[in-house]
Amino acid sequence: MAVRLLHLHALVYRHVQGVSFRAYILSAAKKYSLVGWVKNLPDGRTVEIRAEGSEPALKQLEEALRRGPSNACVEKLDCQWQDSSGLFNKFEIRL
Repeated sequence: MAVRLLHLHALVYRHVQGVSFRAYILSAAKKYSLVGWVKNLPDGRTVEIRAEGSEPALKQLEEALRRGPSNACVEKLDCQWQDSSGLFNKFEIRL
């Protein structure tokens, strides 16, 4: 039986830039064998994530997004779920 792959698009708000949030998410994504990217948005307080993989792995990433690293303060997390696009082959930090 094939594993259904999904796509998670998430926006994380508040004190999530300048606290190693992207590196934290990169580490989590690699741990859960996800592909996609993470980047800071120009507003200075939002991080955007696009990740693809199995639903259980993406749920683990979603929990990591809610926690963030120790210096982060996550106020709000918006998540949208779709079928996988298959466009990614690794997880990376985008500038």
